[in-house]
Amino acid sequence: MARLGRYFLKDQPLHVIQRGNNRAPIFFDEADYRLYLAWLGEAAAAQRVRVHAYVLMTNHVHLLLSPTTAEGLPRLMQSLGRRYVGHVNRTYRRSGTRWEGRYRAAPIEAEPYLLACQRYIELNPVRARMVRHPRDYPWSSYPAHAEGAADALLTDHPLYSALGDDAASRQKAWRALFRAALPAATVDELRRATNGGWALGSERFRAKIARVAGRRADPLPAGRPRHDSETRQRRLL
Repeated sequence: MARLGRYFLKDQPLHVIQRGNNRAPIFFDEADYRLYLAWLGEAAAAQRVRVHAYVLMTNHVHLLLSPTTAEGLPRLMQSLGRRYVGHVNRTYRRSGTRWEGRYRAAPIEAEPYLLACQRYIELNPVRARMVRHPRDYPWSSYPAHAEGAADALLTDHPLYSALGDDAASRQKAWRALFRAALPAATVDELRRATNGGWALGSERFRAKIARVAGRRADPLPAGRPRHDSETRQRRLL
């Protein structure tokens, strides 16, 4: 059975998750986080993929990316994954893959979901109870978006840029969005879309993504039995 094709629509933001094999740690030292971010930046520049947000957790990563070519994202993830796994295996005398299968990616409709997805990503350490506030976690894009920390990896999405006329006003507006928690329904929608490999957005948006990708962009209606082929395909996401 052939794998399902990846989604691609030029400049379409994607929420990407890659987990450690069996949910095992993938970062062991501060140097690991720094190398991953440096290599992510190099791969993103080489493949012309814009990085809007990120968080590196102990055993998985979340990325908000906009590829400009159909091969940009898969080539970025392949290059970065192999390079980082080689580093871990050499440094810690390990062998084999560090990743749990293929990365997962969900197209995100810019309005109203993109900024919610960006917040979801930067709030991960808080939901995991690793820190009380996202400012306290060093391995995410929050310090750049909220406090103006230098981060050459990032390319701001136009919706973030529209939060204010200058950097200070954008950062103030971004901090204000974190005074309230993300609605539980939004968190559930983001998780279902990314874990299932489905598009997140309006019915019109999902139909557009399905047409461009040549595959389903949302799950089958509840209660409808899946064909064996569909079940096997979903497992490949």
